[in-house]
Amino acid sequence: MSVPTYDKFIEPILRYLAANPEGATARDAHEAAAQALNLSEPQLQELIASGQATYKNRAGWAHDRLKRAGLSSSAKRGYWRLTESGTAYSTQHPSPLTADQVEQLAIGFMDVKLRSPTDSVPLDGLDGLEQGADTPVSATVSPDDRLEQALRELRDATAADLLDNLLQVSPNRFEVIVLDVLHSLGYGASRNDLQRVGGSRDGGIDGVISLDKLGLEKVYVQAKRWQGTVGRPELQAFYGALAGQKAKRGVFITTSGFTAQGIDFVRSVEGMVLVDGIRLVNLMMDHEVGVTSRLLKLPKLDSDYFDEE
Repeated sequence: MSVPTYDKFIEPILRYLAANPEGATARDAHEAAAQALNLSEPQLQELIASGQATYKNRAGWAHDRLKRAGLSSSAKRGYWRLTESGTAYSTQHPSPLTADQVEQLAIGFMDVKLRSPTDSVPLDGLDGLEQGADTPVSATVSPDDRLEQALRELRDATAADLLDNLLQVSPNRFEVIVLDVLHSLGYGASRNDLQRVGGSRDGGIDGVISLDKLGLEKVYVQAKRWQGTVGRPELQAFYGALAGQKAKRGVFITTSGFTAQGIDFVRSVEGMVLVDGIRLVNLMMDHEVGVTSRLLKLPKLDSDYFDEE
């Protein structure tokens, strides 16, 4: 079970600060909220992308909502305390708060509404999700979590676009793209060490990678821009082509996928590696082949800057 959304942290933090009218450290408030929510050890160990504990991140956003409602304040760095309004609110609203009261604190003071996203990017079935399925998103998901979700959606959308484009390029161009990907992974000292073979006499081999300057060690590549699933017969034919070249290593790359029988065959032999369409586009994104990246500058408070000597 994942860590509850940050709205679930609002009341525990409110009650803990009310019980400590002089205020408390953020760290103590984090732990008190975790204890009140009976978080398990796996939940306590869960991290967001930045490396921060998820429950601490969500507790922080819960306190942010209390501050925006005028109920709490950061009396000093890393120290939280209810305002007079916060103390009065806690007294006037006995535990437990209703769902409407929690929602009011979570979103009532932000320009955010609880809704399903209308601009979700279709995943084109890359992760097995049904097209058009609603992904519930609410204001109770912290900005950090929403950012991670947005990044995942953008990556999935780019993967789908890459697959579409790979299926549209010519077979010759696809073979060149595959060699570019392999070079980006570190194969070959230079791009010239990766050569496209192609043609009707390739014997099932589309490219050759020289792993050393003398070309004594080579990796042979077959790159197939297929929409159908690659099965055992095609992989056996490639393995035969490798044997004909007395090759020890081969990579079979396709825009589609492989059958279970085909995968079992490859596992029964040595020196063959399979790359399906999903893995291929992820490698392209990771190594920026056919894609570009943009740098997002996210402001973060430099609390040390405000320390006095």
